[in-house]
Amino acid sequence: MFKRRKQQVIPYEKTGKIPVIRASICTGEQVAGFRVEATGKFEELMLVRSRRDLEEFMRQYDVREKEIKREW
Repeated sequence: MFKRRKQQVIPYEKTGKIPVIRASICTGEQVAGFRVEATGKFEELMLVRSRRDLEEFMRQYDVREKEIKREW
């Protein structure tokens, strides 16, 4: 009756974009998104509060953990 739907991978243009987690030094808040290489502009996609949120980001956007850069 209440079946959970499997969420699909959200397509995005990978060329020229780097998966990034921005973390605040003061508060520790982390935001996941993509940085455009050419302009350096950061596209914020989701707040990362736990390991589960990070795994959700990686699953939704088909990103591996070793591809993600961290910025402070």
